[in-house]
Amino acid sequence: MNLPVVPAGIHATALIDPLAELDSSVTVGPYSVIGPHVRVGAGTTIGAHCVIEGHTTIGRDNRIFHFNSLGAVPQDKKYAGEPCELVIGDRNTIREFCSFNIGSPGDRGVTRLGDDNWIMAYVHIAHDCTVGNQTIFANNTTLAGHVQVGDWVILGGFTGVHQFVRLGAHSFTAISSVLVADLPPFVMCQGQPAEARSMNFEGLRRRGFSADRISAVKAMHKALYRDGLTLEQAMASIAELTEKYPESTPDVQMMLSFLEQTSPRRGIVR
Repeated sequence: MNLPVVPAGIHATALIDPLAELDSSVTVGPYSVIGPHVRVGAGTTIGAHCVIEGHTTIGRDNRIFHFNSLGAVPQDKKYAGEPCELVIGDRNTIREFCSFNIGSPGDRGVTRLGDDNWIMAYVHIAHDCTVGNQTIFANNTTLAGHVQVGDWVILGGFTGVHQFVRLGAHSFTAISSVLVADLPPFVMCQGQPAEARSMNFEGLRRRGFSADRISAVKAMHKALYRDGLTLEQAMASIAELTEKYPESTPDVQMMLSFLEQTSPRRGIVR
């Protein structure tokens, strides 16, 4: 009796479609199932009992723990089998029982996770979400469809994010926060619905922000939340900070760009 030859690193009980494209260095644990349209880059490890399906592309050196569902069809009643995608970058850690869906034809058609993200257990990333780099999602974080998450964002456990909400770079949510409005860059929030509490100063210090850049962020917080200004007035005040803090010009531009893209209907976390 001739038994099939199982490549090194692939457990004998794993079911991998012959059309799937896995680098020779990829490892796959027991009882995992990988579909025909899946591509996995070098150095990625996939634990036991994972299901990876759909048009899913996974980059290099990711650590995917057991019992994950990646690339399933979106939880969208309008979806009718279109070849939408899930794209995962490099060096991400994805802990147990996460579910990431492919995109939907009603938007960009792609759900995207960047590089170097730390995704804890039971996280759900719905269709058409875009997540940047260096983020941390604590346990049971849930993103509804079309959410955009910037770089270095930290989401506390049990955070829930409403569809189409945007989270700016370096923002932070406390445990069990519910976001129904856009969260500007650098802002820390808490509550149901979430309210702004402060700026993520400690996180900025750990990332090497200078004293002047942090002072500019403090001034942005004052303009947005403490001076009683309208959003338009606050933006005008923030724009002037580059004169006093030239080093903060990229941070000011990022904040202004984010605020300019916020729809009046949704607004920002206040």
